[in-house]
Order: sequence, then C-alpha cells, then structure tokens
Amino acid sequence: MAITQAVCTSFKGELLVGTHNFTATTGDTFKIALYSSSASLDATTTAYSSSNEVSNSGTYTATGGSLTSVTPTTSGTTALCDFADISFTSATITARGALIYNSTDSNKAVAVLDFGGDKTSTSGTFTIQFPTADASNAILRLA
Repeated sequence: MAITQAVCTSFKGELLVGTHNFTATTGDTFKIALYSSSASLDATTTAYSSSNEVSNSGTYTATGGSLTSVTPTTSGTTALCDFADISFTSATITARGALIYNSTDSNKAVAVLDFGGDKTSTSGTFTIQFPTADASNAILRLA
C-alpha cells in the first residue's frame, strides 16, 4: 500500500464540466480525511473511502473535518485555491496522508496529500498546515 501525493485525475475532468465550486461563502463543502500508512491513495483515487482512515480520536471523527475554502484567485497566469489550516484537538492520531474531497458532490476526490512519513499526535493537537497561497505553492494551482 502507498500514498502518493497528486491532484486526482477524476477531479481534473470534473473541473471542465463545472462539478466543483470553491467559492468561500456559497460553494461546495470540502473535507479532509486522514489515513494510515496502510491506505492506497494516488491520482487514480476518485472518491472518499473509510478504508484505512485513522480512528476517531478527540475532535477527529470518521469522514474527517470540514475545510474552510478561500475564494479562488489568480496570480500572473496561475489560478489558485487555498484552504485555512485545520486542527483536531485532544487527539491521538498517526497519519501518513490525507484526502481532500467534495462532500457536497458524492464525496468526489480532489487531491491526495502525502505527509512523507507518519505524523503523530498523542492526546494533543494534530494540525494540517496548508502552504502559502501563491502561484508557486498553493495546494491547488492551475498554471
């Protein structure tokens, strides 16, 4: 099993038909679920699955947490989208990666995140910090 960071191929096609709405106040609800090293996630992932998702702990529950979307923008010739950082408190979690998905539209996969190794919290706060929202670093970029 492996987790390979990627923007999901199905998501790319769904963008072209208007499936996903990232507008902060009126758009779809996007969530992030955490997975153990036993998960198999990559560009071919098409939807959220509970298989090998980390166990409920503290404020983390099955299906993950809702992300706060930042309205998409452009920088030069690149369109970009960002999310606010998210934390799960009082949690004992060991996660190898995560899946961002659209819970408004049949739990369709958006992107797989590979943490590069197991990340752990023990009765503490597990935080996912998204990169700077610019043309070179934003979590979702169309160049």
